[in-house]
Amino acid sequence: MRPAALPADAPLAVRGLTVSYGEKPAVFSVDATFPASALSAIIGPNGAGKSTFLKAALGVIPRLSGEVRVFGQSIEAARERIAYVPQRASVDWDFPTTVMDVVQMGLYRKGGLLGRLSGRMTARAQDCLDRVGMAGFAHRQIGQLSGGQQQRVFLARALVQDADLYLLDEPFAGVDAATERAIVDVLKLLKAEGKAVVAVHHDLSTVRAYFDHVFLINVRRIAEGPVASTFTTENLQATYGGRLAATHLDELSVAGGG
Repeated sequence: MRPAALPADAPLAVRGLTVSYGEKPAVFSVDATFPASALSAIIGPNGAGKSTFLKAALGVIPRLSGEVRVFGQSIEAARERIAYVPQRASVDWDFPTTVMDVVQMGLYRKGGLLGRLSGRMTARAQDCLDRVGMAGFAHRQIGQLSGGQQQRVFLARALVQDADLYLLDEPFAGVDAATERAIVDVLKLLKAEGKAVVAVHHDLSTVRAYFDHVFLINVRRIAEGPVASTFTTENLQATYGGRLAATHLDELSVAGGG
């Protein structure tokens, strides 16, 4: 039975979200609620609608139906409380701009697209670069960076917004192990600050180590809840079907003593 109202205190709450790229829905009538002060993973097989769900909830792509609330407000009203990190593959890395320019783009709401950034804002951008280990790259062209470095820069652009909800689309895709560890450390610090983080994630072997909450999707909502009780063999089998070997599912569901 569908709830009459979305929870007013949830960082991100979605009801009845449907998205279609043709006659066949990519996401169908999906409900989800993501908790505060937590790292949440959206997982599912390729083509399950993970990124589509995230982008539709954010309003980046249109939805056929559904309601979305961020801290009880519409996406439009809560825009300044949200920071979004897109998939690295979706960015034009040949665009002639520097690392500092990219990070400062996160401040445009405060300085305006044509406004001048204060010295305090510039210092804040530099501090965010330092948090992701990119302080020495401020004047480097973004096209000269490695994939892991590029992802760190986009995370710094999100950090500079000082948001309450961080949405990340596959932040660990194509990055080196050192970058992955650095990103996880930053995300855990955001959680400690009371922020909510929701990330599309593909590596099942790290779900228990990285995340508190998990949302499983395969076009439809399969399950959601705390990792300890939701990241189970039964739910993984329902999500992935025959795409993963049963022995692999068993290993994943009990990893970390869960």
